[in-house]
Amino acid sequence: MNLKVLINGAGRIGKAILKQLLENKDFEIVAINDINPYINNIVYSINYDSTYGKLEDKFRIVENSYIQNSKSKIKILNYSSLMDIDLKGIDIIIDASGKKEDIKSLEKLPLKAIFLTHPNKDAHINLILGVNENKLDINIHKVISTSSCNATSLLPALKLIDEKKEIIFGDIVTIHPLLNHQRVLDGNYVKSDTRDVDLNFEFGRSSTQNIIPSHTTTIKACSYVIEKFNSELISSNSLRVPTDTVGAINVTLFTKQASTKDEIKNLFIDFEKNQKFPIVLNNFEALVSSDFKKEKYTTIVDHRYLEVKNNMIKLLLWYDNEWGYASKVVEILKLFR
Repeated sequence: MNLKVLINGAGRIGKAILKQLLENKDFEIVAINDINPYINNIVYSINYDSTYGKLEDKFRIVENSYIQNSKSKIKILNYSSLMDIDLKGIDIIIDASGKKEDIKSLEKLPLKAIFLTHPNKDAHINLILGVNENKLDINIHKVISTSSCNATSLLPALKLIDEKKEIIFGDIVTIHPLLNHQRVLDGNYVKSDTRDVDLNFEFGRSSTQNIIPSHTTTIKACSYVIEKFNSELISSNSLRVPTDTVGAINVTLFTKQASTKDEIKNLFIDFEKNQKFPIVLNNFEALVSSDFKKEKYTTIVDHRYLEVKNNMIKLLLWYDNEWGYASKVVEILKLFR
């Protein structure tokens, strides 16, 4: 019997998860909850997407509060809190709203599981495939964080290298596409209540005209999964760039044991051959960010820029921060079938 799913939040991640689940017969999306009160705007934003293209099997509004295409009929809800929704007939909630709900309240909801598409230290488990999926216990873990797009890309690489060479310190720079809480043109500084973004002048500058420096919560998110990988071990910052999707992470690591370039290359090649989930992809071609758009592999090692000097390792990782990350949420969801 397929699992009944409610998606909370029809933003960038929510819609990417929706479109991937529509192709999976093990799950039925029975409802979407969003604070947007205009159902015609919700269905329009699902059917047409400037980044990934239009939906061929388009939805239309039926019976005032449903959307339907040739395969699915989905109820559209408009509640500000999950606590106000009648969850009869719902097995799982995927909360892609970014809103920070009280974990104790979420625990009481009559569901098999609730997935949070953001890091949360109070969740029952912060889960990243290729890192700690073997620790998932579906009988105990009800509130599950699927971490962040950056951590989902970075942590499998850190864990793999640490197990072989022992990381003693490092630094990362995330190169991240623009996001909806940024300005198109210069305006006042911006705060995002859903993304732990501080009030700062830089985020009030035009996201389409600038590379914008920022702090990143990537390492904090990693520490929720494996405590060792925290800001004491690895420093970090971020650059926001004027592209629509696909991020990169420039990684510099110093290890206890020395390495050769072939050793590190083969480490990732062997992992790719034996992995259970689509995580590591080794790239040797002359590709750019748009070539990885809609790629489901999320730790894409660009071996053209792999450098190894004794105890220092430099990596360049690519990942689709929307579609790729959403694909990992779907893969984790499959563990509950």
